[in-house]
Amino acid sequence: MQTQQSRNIIVTENLGKSVKTSSGTLHILSDINLQVASGESIAIAGESGSGKSTLISLLAGLDTPTIGTISLNGKSLTSMDEDGRAAMRNQLVGFVFQSFQLLQGLTALENVMLPLELRGDKNAKNAAVALLDRVGLSERLTHTPRQLSGGEQQRVALARAFVSRPAILFADEPTGNLDSKTGTKVIELLFELNLENNATLILVTHDQTLANRCQRIIKLDAGRIV
Repeated sequence: MQTQQSRNIIVTENLGKSVKTSSGTLHILSDINLQVASGESIAIAGESGSGKSTLISLLAGLDTPTIGTISLNGKSLTSMDEDGRAAMRNQLVGFVFQSFQLLQGLTALENVMLPLELRGDKNAKNAAVALLDRVGLSERLTHTPRQLSGGEQQRVALARAFVSRPAILFADEPTGNLDSKTGTKVIELLFELNLENNATLILVTHDQTLANRCQRIIKLDAGRIV
């Protein structure tokens, strides 16, 4: 019989993050208890400063909590060192950021190939070409980020995020730097690719319309789930 733990790809217990400041301790997140099912889409919503980006940084192993535990795919993320967390990210996780985070010295094709090359995948080029074609950029393979529009850069970022077929995709305000029309196109692609890959989607947004596209909304207020 399958257990609840095995059905959940992300589980947190009493998760908290605090930092020391000159005026005392600042509690960024407190008492975060989450269970996210494999293949589920979740929006993390809340006002600026509510802890949304900190939460996904913790869930992805980019940051470490002050208190509490996180498990990804049944493995304890909080008991790993940085090398262990990096290996877990490489195996399970994809990212889409508001600021694209493309490497400026690489072409679109090279940016998308990179995650697979780091794994030693000999099919990296073919996989990257196919995914860039899927996002409508087959004519932009040799262009660098500076030669691409914001919408094109975000589509490259989507291709890079999905090329390794991640089990979990984290998207942090993915349309924040795009105009409304371009942002809508990027979001449609994001959800289409996510559905095709059956990935778990954790989407950070302050846009209620975008949040409503997800199966569940988790709202943060002053670092707590409300």
